[in-house]
Formats: sequence, structure tokens, C-alpha cells
Amino acid sequence: MYVAVKGGEQAIRNAHAWLAEERRGDVTIPELSVDQIREQMALSVARVMSEGSLFDADLAALAIKQARGDLIEATFLIRAYRTTLPRFGASEPINTGDMICDRRISATFKDLPGGQILGPTFDYTHRLLDFKLAADGETDIAPERARSEAKIPHVTDFLNREGLIESAVADDATPPDLTRVPLELPADRALRLQALARADEGFLLSLAYSTQRGYARNHAFVGELRIGMVAVEMEIPELGFAIEIGEIHVTECETVNQFKGSKYVPPQFTRGYGLVFGQIERKAISMALVDRALRWEELGEDYVGAPAQDTEFVLYHSDNIQATGFLEHIKLPHYVDFQAELELVRKLRSDAATAMQEAAE
Repeated sequence: MYVAVKGGEQAIRNAHAWLAEERRGDVTIPELSVDQIREQMALSVARVMSEGSLFDADLAALAIKQARGDLIEATFLIRAYRTTLPRFGASEPINTGDMICDRRISATFKDLPGGQILGPTFDYTHRLLDFKLAADGETDIAPERARSEAKIPHVTDFLNREGLIESAVADDATPPDLTRVPLELPADRALRLQALARADEGFLLSLAYSTQRGYARNHAFVGELRIGMVAVEMEIPELGFAIEIGEIHVTECETVNQFKGSKYVPPQFTRGYGLVFGQIERKAISMALVDRALRWEELGEDYVGAPAQDTEFVLYHSDNIQATGFLEHIKLPHYVDFQAELELVRKLRSDAATAMQEAAE
């Protein structure tokens, strides 16, 4: 017989202690601080904030340290902590047109008002290991740069003036809050975008790549990618108007997509949209491509059976915390279930052996 292995509370406490020891590593090496993670692993911090639905770089850095660098585990910690926080109200929609841009590029227009701002990016690096970093060498210092406070118009505004791109329709309806209520289908675009914003980056990347390879007939250009600080405003009932309560760092991507038109709409460009916390260009672009693929029905396009077109498939499998929970639960005790299946297989083998013996006779 197979029997359950018994450990009890002491075994669990020992496992926790061992985990803490492994997390610390060699005690002769200085411990990694939360400040160091926040400042030097900013892209990982941004991912945890985005997928954890909480903009707090210090907490995200702490979660990364506690999770030993496992970003999904860190996201789980942030979401769990988020549920304990009181909610005082809701902010106004941010205005990315007022963004103070650290980076702003367009793959559709070379010369555009506001200019191309390359910003801090890996795009132009040679992808060669820099051994100076291993030797704690000095970091190159960028030239001092003036930060323009001028508003930078969106690229899609230029196309909109000629009627070459679909108009952006404002929807004042407040979508359900996925941090408080379960996802339900059918989901409109606002709800889909909310789900995609906290979705797993790797999952979205794979889906976006599939659309580029033809699994959705979705050829896109990056109309604009911009990264920077935007103000967050909140309306104060006692004052009767909104005031600025802080700033957040975000990445926004707008794609321009081909559209041959339909019975009611002339040929024009259509939009895909992505907006995430921090500097996460790959996810923002992926989000925009998947957003556009999911819009096939409202645009009157044909459903070609592509994974990125299937709203239920995308939204129900994009959340890495739900996926992790369901995946990892199978390593927990299933002794009773296994015993039942074990007895079933034994009986089936016995019946099969009996049938073969009778057939031979």
C-alpha cells in the first residue's frame, strides 16, 4: 500500500527556515538591499507592479527580495498585500498627452512634432556581456539633458485629422474592478484591457508573436511608444474639483493596423492599445497587438480561429497567479485521489488479463 508521508508543523517550520537560509545565500557576501533592487532592477520592479496591480516600487522591490527573484511569486505577494489596503476613492483617468517623456519613438513617422526621443533602451546595444559590471567598474554617465515640459501630441492625432484612422471613442462607463470581482464574459474592450494590463508578460508576448506570424491576420505598425511620468488626479468632494495627488511612471503603446474596411466602414487604419506601469515596452507592445486581435468581431472581420482572437482563451489563461495556483496545486497531497485511480487501474488490468485468458482458451 501507498501511504501518506507525515511531517507536521515542525517539518513546515524547518522548510521555512531552510528557505530563509537559501534566500540569504552566502553570509560573507553583503546582503542585497531593497533600495538596491528598486534602483538597479527597475525593469523587474516594473513588471511586478504591473502584474500585481499596485504602483509601489518599494513594495515591489521587497517582494522580489522575499521571492528570491521569482517575479511571479513576487507578484503573488504584492496582490495578496494589495487586498489588505483600504480604498478611499478612484482617481481620474490619466492624460498621457501631458506625459513628461523619457522616451518617445514612432515607427510610422520619421519627422514628427516633439521629435523622436530614444531614451534609455537596449535597442541599440550590441548584446555583449559587459565584464566591467562584474568588476564593479564605473558606469558611463549620460550627458545632462533638458527635460521638456511641453506637451507632445500623439502620432495617431495626425492620422485622425485626415480621417485615415478610426476615431477613439470615449466610454464613460466604469468597467468592473478585476481586483475585486471575478472576470465574467462577454467582456467589453475596457474590461479586456484591464485584464491584459495585469496579464503575464510572457503569455502576451507569445500571443502577440503569433499574430505577427499570421495567426490573426493582424499586421501592425508601432504608431507610437512613449514612456514617462504622468500626473494622477483625484476629485475631492469637499472641494468640488480634482487635485493632483502624485505621479506614476508608465509605458504607452499605440499600434496602427491595416483594415480593408467592411460593409459600413471605408478602408482605414485601426488601433491597438497598451498601457502598463513602469518601463515595460515589450508588454505594452504585446498588449496592443493582442488588443487589436481581440477586436475582430466589433470591426466586422472574419474569425480565423487564431488563439489571440479567442477572448475566453486569452483572458482566462493570461493571469499568471491563477495559472500558477492551478498548476502548483497538483504537487500538493492527492493521496486519496491517487489511491482511487490506482485501484481502478489494477481492476482494469485484472479484467483485461481475465478477458485475454478466456479468449486464449
